[in-house]
Amino acid sequence: QVQLVESGGGLVQAGGSLRLSCAASGGTFSDYAMGWFRQAPGKERELVATISWSGNTRYYADSVKGRFTISRDNGKNTVYLQMNSLKPEDTAVYYCAAATVKYGLAYGDGEYDYWGQGTQVTVSS
Repeated sequence: QVQLVESGGGLVQAGGSLRLSCAASGGTFSDYAMGWFRQAPGKERELVATISWSGNTRYYADSVKGRFTISRDNGKNTVYLQMNSLKPEDTAVYYCAAATVKYGLAYGDGEYDYWGQGTQVTVSS
């Protein structure tokens, strides 16, 4: 059983930056592809970014491409989401998730086996 704990959310002005972290425990971190999702009020949960077990392959939603960067440190069992040039439409609860995919990426939330509790990101205009 893998436990995921997110941190780093908060309130930031438009144009600002935040760095989310997700610490994993209870499993072999490098066995998992990792993803960041978000869910805004009244909207469906959406994939923001995903990264392969090695960190060599990444995918970003079009809405965040060029502004967000996903990375991982397998030695620290942690995945990060660096968010720059934040916009009010980035306001959401952000979740990290782990998918039992040894190679490649996981795009659908149904592919993910473990989820964190979420961290709120609020971007003011």
